[in-house]
Amino acid sequence: MPRSYSQDLRDRVIDAVVRGGESRRSASRRFGVSEASAIKWVQRYERVGDRRCAGTGGHRPSKVKPERDWLLAAIATEPDITLSALSAKLLVERGSVRTRACYRASSSAKVSASKKSVLPSEQDRRDVARRRASWKRSSEAVRRGLGQPPR
Repeated sequence: MPRSYSQDLRDRVIDAVVRGGESRRSASRRFGVSEASAIKWVQRYERVGDRRCAGTGGHRPSKVKPERDWLLAAIATEPDITLSALSAKLLVERGSVRTRACYRASSSAKVSASKKSVLPSEQDRRDVARRRASWKRSSEAVRRGLGQPPR
């Protein structure tokens, strides 16, 4: 994994831009760093006043961890609940949350909320059902090696 640039190099680039009046891009070429790095370093210095590395990585705690027990109880009472319905229920009863966060919380507990939503109403139409049955038959034949794939 690549390491961050030295503090000395950061200081020289920032000083060249702030004190020396050099442009960010020319300072990046002069010191052999990417333009993006020089721009970000100077922006951080001007915004925060800090020359140090902003830090990378680290653990981000789950936003739904405080609601984990509630989520598991909701899934236990309604095992076929969809993720979108679960997150909507959590929004109404407890506040804002994202569907992905609900999925991670339920999967970490080895409990699964359904990812499928309700089947589309078009599947009940006669013409769609006929084409779907035909497609299923042809895909079964292809899988068994009895026919050619439909074109």
